[in-house]
This record gives sequence, structure tokens and C-alpha cells, in this order.
Amino acid sequence: MHGQDSKVGFVFLSVFSVEGGIQSYVKDILRAYAACPETPPADVFLLRDQASDPNPFANEPKFTFHYAGAATGNLGRLLLTWQLVKSLWRAPYARLIGGHVLLGPLLQPLCQWFNTSLTMMTYGKEVWEPVAPRQLKALQQAQSIWTISRYSRDLACAANGLAAAKFHMLPCVVNGEVFSPGSPPPELVEQYGLAGSRVLMTVARLWSGDIYKGVDVTIRALPKILSQFPDVKYLVVGRGDDQPRLAQLAQDLGVAERVVFAGFVPDDWLVAHYRLADAYVMPSREGFGIVYLEAMACGVPTVSGDDDGSADPLQDGRVGWRVPYRDSAAVAAACIELLQGGDQRCDGGWLRQQTLEQFSPASLQRSLEQVLTSP
Repeated sequence: MHGQDSKVGFVFLSVFSVEGGIQSYVKDILRAYAACPETPPADVFLLRDQASDPNPFANEPKFTFHYAGAATGNLGRLLLTWQLVKSLWRAPYARLIGGHVLLGPLLQPLCQWFNTSLTMMTYGKEVWEPVAPRQLKALQQAQSIWTISRYSRDLACAANGLAAAKFHMLPCVVNGEVFSPGSPPPELVEQYGLAGSRVLMTVARLWSGDIYKGVDVTIRALPKILSQFPDVKYLVVGRGDDQPRLAQLAQDLGVAERVVFAGFVPDDWLVAHYRLADAYVMPSREGFGIVYLEAMACGVPTVSGDDDGSADPLQDGRVGWRVPYRDSAAVAAACIELLQGGDQRCDGGWLRQQTLEQFSPASLQRSLEQVLTSP
């Protein structure tokens, strides 16, 4: 670990002005960094955020925040560049960490000019295809690349000719104090008409551009599942422009009465919804899939796709069912096997334990400490 007199710099597009999977992950990284006892002070540069945005780390003594969001467009980039140049000129950084590949063309030359080590963070599909030449140069010349799953690493390497040895795993995590088992809330059981039902559940955006989430595949699997378990209902949490198509599909297959569209659910109600579920089903193609961790931390058995980043949270199928992408027959078979019980992967207590051992905030802190000591 670098000495306390050597700063680290983080540079992000946005963390506090919008909500999303990347933003939640970045907050987990910052939280883990702050919890590491030997990490040096860090400057955090934010291109699109402003000082008025809600920042849970505002009073964290390890962090000094620099906001460029008051200036928009090219002016914002110029302000961010000026902030970085001033800080790099005043004192050397042990490491500059770029929070998105889009920042690479700015950070790579700065690190070269100021002889600073560059680390780039990647997440998923932004690097699964060939990136722009200046972004590629930043990835190639970075001393290290942090990513969330083996799947994302492998696709990034294949698409962009990157060396796998340069990558370090910092997977998503779940807060087991928030996501925990519990009884189904009676008011939600009544609201969704789930009394006496076994519940399959998916949490996903229902956008026409995101059909890879597999909600339609699960609906197509329902007739076969219902032939074995006629009390099953499928609860879909999320909203988007694809919902009419999905509802029509359920109608065409004669299972409309077994599919419940819950619509948008605020984050603080998600745990209550997971507690409704007998199984979490999302045969998707994810860079990682934090929803699987959330479900399993709540003790809910899980079905995912078998050719994506879900291999990490499902521990290569050791703690859940993995099925071929967009194969409704395989989804039906997995759900039937799950609902029959008897498999260790249905043991909610064991499932939660295995998940938190590998993907808790404490495990992320340990992983971060390790990568910060790496070149």
C-alpha cells in the first residue's frame, strides 16, 4: 500500500447526480476505499456532478471532491481537465483511476505527461466491442484495468486485444444487512393477488432494447411450468416500453392471469419484493448481475443464463441454476427442478451464507486492498 503522503485520484463521469448500476457500484468502491485503514487520501473528480448533488461521502475525511458539473458540454471537460492539471502539478499521485473508458482519452496523456500510473475501470458492454482508437490506447497503456467479472474481462480482451494479466477482479457486492430473508409482506401478497401461489420473480427494465433480460423467455416457459405447478405466478418488477408486448405474449400463450406486472418499485421496497419470491428467474446476458446477489442474500434460489457474467455471482452454477440463453424449455426445466426442492441450492440459509462469503462489502474491501498493492 502506498504511503499516506501519496494521494490517489479517482475520475468519474457521474456518481451522485443520477442513479444506476454503475453509480451504485462506484459508491461501493468508494465505501470500501474509505474503510481500508491504510489507503492514502484521495481526490475524487466528477465531470457531471455538482456540489449540490446528494453525496453520502461529503464528510469522509479521506476524500476531497472536485465538481465540474456546473459547466456543461465541452466547458465541463475543460474545467475537469484544469482541475486535474492543477492537482497533478501540485503533488504527485500514486495512481489515477479512470472510472469509465470514455475518460481514457483525457487521462492517458495526463498520466504520461505527469509520469503517473493509470488504472482504468470497466464494467460491461462498453468494452465488449472494439472501442475508439484513443480509448483503446488508454486501455493498452494503463498499468492495470479493474473489472467486475471474468466474462467482461474475456470479452474486452477478445474485442480489443488486451492482455488478461492486466485485469484485476473487483466484483459487485450486496449489503447483507439490507438484503435479508423475511416473511412475505401480507400487504404485497394482497396487492398482487399472490395468496396460495408459488412466485417466480424478475427485476428488470422492460425496455424494447433490453429484451436480453429474458422476461419473454420466462413467459414462454410458463405453460410447461404450470403443467407441473399450476399454482405458480410470475411477478415482473420493472417498467418500460416493452411491457405491452410482454403482456400480449402472456395473453397469446393463455397465461395472462399468471403474470403480474408490478411496475416500478423504489429501491427501498425491493427487499420486500424479493421476500415474495420462491425463485428469482432472469435467463439474461449480464456483465455481472447484482440482482442475483440481492435475491440470494434474501435466501431466494436463482436461475440465470449460462453464457455471461452471472457465472461469478452464481459461482459457476454451484449456488444456482444456469441455463442456455433464450431457451424457454431449459428455463422451464430449471424452474420445475427448483420448485420440486431437495437441492442444496434451494436452502435459503446456505445460499445466503455462500453469497455473503464471496460478495459482501467486507470481501470487496479485501479485494480492493489487494489490487491497490498491485502495480
